[in-house]
Amino acid sequence: MTTSPWRRLLDGQISRLCVYDIDTREVTVLHETDEHVLEAPNWSVRDDELYVNQNGLMHRIPADGSGALTLVDTGAVTDANNDHVLSPDGATLYLSTAAGEIHAVALDTGETRRVSNPHETPFRYYLHGISPDGVTLSYVGHDVEAGTFDLYLVPAAGGEDTRLTDTRFHHDGVEYAADGSALYFNSDRGSERRGHSQLFRMNPDGSGVVQLTHDERVNWFPHEAPVGGALVYLSYEPGVSGHPANLPVELRLRHEGAGPEVLRSLFGGQGTVNVNSWSPDGRRFGFVEYPVASGS
Repeated sequence: MTTSPWRRLLDGQISRLCVYDIDTREVTVLHETDEHVLEAPNWSVRDDELYVNQNGLMHRIPADGSGALTLVDTGAVTDANNDHVLSPDGATLYLSTAAGEIHAVALDTGETRRVSNPHETPFRYYLHGISPDGVTLSYVGHDVEAGTFDLYLVPAAGGEDTRLTDTRFHHDGVEYAADGSALYFNSDRGSERRGHSQLFRMNPDGSGVVQLTHDERVNWFPHEAPVGGALVYLSYEPGVSGHPANLPVELRLRHEGAGPEVLRSLFGGQGTVNVNSWSPDGRRFGFVEYPVASGS
């Protein structure tokens, strides 16, 4: 008997892939299953599909709910995790793997290419963003021996890694602003309590770090809308460390100069909005929730 390396649903639990409409505040369910864990939707640049990972494979589904999940050809890459982004032209899917690598997948052929670099000591790549011109990927680099999680850039075509942070704090969720002028990320660097993550912004060269949230909740994965500048992010209850699955969480919306707005309270966390899932017009975003039936 073999054990699956992928997270499994709890008894009585389902994965529910949803779309949130900012204008109407309505939620549309695109797909739900009690068999597999769906995670981390991306919205296609053509505005017609969402991409999600499930058990190491990538799937697509019509954004209007008119069809079922269909498998995406990712060639030899069969261990995709919940860190993936689409190129601005929609031709390439970049994804992280369970082995800690980044690969590029040509969506028309399934041909794959490794982007991440070999390291002398154990090192893992967790992809989170791509520049608006498609030239640069932003990722979290985990130096396994040192136990650090820092922020890096790497050319999408392949090339040298550029390290942006070098501290004892845990950094994560790094992705580009819609216009490429900044990077958003979350970190516990603003707190004396380990794991108390808040949201930050910095210049693409790692300078000019500004803290954006200052509250007792634990905030992860800031995603800027393509237009309008709003951030949607995942917010855990006070005292949580990391970004675990299966906890009460909130999806919050932040506008510059205004307090956060709670859009939805749900059961989830890991997998809910790990990567940017805004529609191209900035009016909708995708997310996954994991409700458990009462009494299970």
